[in-house]
Amino acid sequence: MPRLSFQTSLLLAPLAYAIHHGEEHILFNFREWRLRHFPDNNALSTETVLAILMGITMVYLLLHATIRKRETAWVTILFLMATQTHNAIYHLGGTIVFADFSPGLITALILYVPVSILIARAALAEGLVTMSQLVLLFVAGGILFWAFEFIGPIVLLVSTLASWLWAVGLARTSTSKAGSQEGG
Repeated sequence: MPRLSFQTSLLLAPLAYAIHHGEEHILFNFREWRLRHFPDNNALSTETVLAILMGITMVYLLLHATIRKRETAWVTILFLMATQTHNAIYHLGGTIVFADFSPGLITALILYVPVSILIARAALAEGLVTMSQLVLLFVAGGILFWAFEFIGPIVLLVSTLASWLWAVGLARTSTSKAGSQEGG
């Protein structure tokens, strides 16, 4: 099977999320499970969360597709680490710790984990990220995920806007430096 490029592998993330959402909210009742074990800090409906996360994911993909810099790859990976990789850990850990099946566990393990690995391998192969940067993105993604779980959706809003501004600013700075070096 041919290897997928980083750009192409990113397209699997929203597909995995849509299927995962189906498991959580069509096949099972994730919200009921979550309320048994965690604070009720997210008044948004599951459909609203789906629409927001799918929209944000697509903006990250478009941001990277348009700018195509390491910085845009980093923030895209960070977002996916928070929303998918750590989500898989959350479902598995919740199932084990609470001895209570966490709806979403099946697709988190069979979709999120392989898609995350595929994206990470493609980013490494294309030199968009180093292994140490990938580890840092994993840790930062975990911090964002747990902050979202315990504080609520405002964490997603603030971190998303900050990462977009940071990535666009760095990409512009590196582009203008490259342009001035070529012209000089």
